Amino acid sequence: MISLTDSQKIGIGLTGFGVFFLFFGMILFFDKALLAIGNILFVTGLAFVIGLERTFRFFFQKHKLKATSFFLGGVLVVLIGWPIVGVVLEVYGFFLLFRGFFPVVVGFIRRIPVLGSILNLPFISAPC
Repeated sequence: MISLTDSQKIGIGLTGFGVFFLFFGMILFFDKALLAIGNILFVTGLAFVIGLERTFRFFFQKHKLKATSFFLGGVLVVLIGWPIVGVVLEVYGFFLLFRGFFPVVVGFIRRIPVLGSILNLPFISAPC
């Protein structure tokens, strides 16, 4: 079992609440207050889980500056009050930031019994 520090446990909770508020804010027709709370909780939780220094190193690498600017710009646009435009910017920045992790995630999902058989279908396995 993985040993977690207290700050990492708090970070997992904050990140989970952030994802919940983001999802709930989108379901409620892009409610800007819920989206803003979700953004703040998600970024804060991420900093608690991996540490402040590693968070800054991850977001501000030279080759990830474009993705970081889209993601954090989307957070800022949501906080200003344009939730739909902000979420579109955030999603684009999120995909640019974490595109290196997607093959790992797909490989992990392929080992899950039901989802793995779905991902191994011919018309799905070609793009993945």
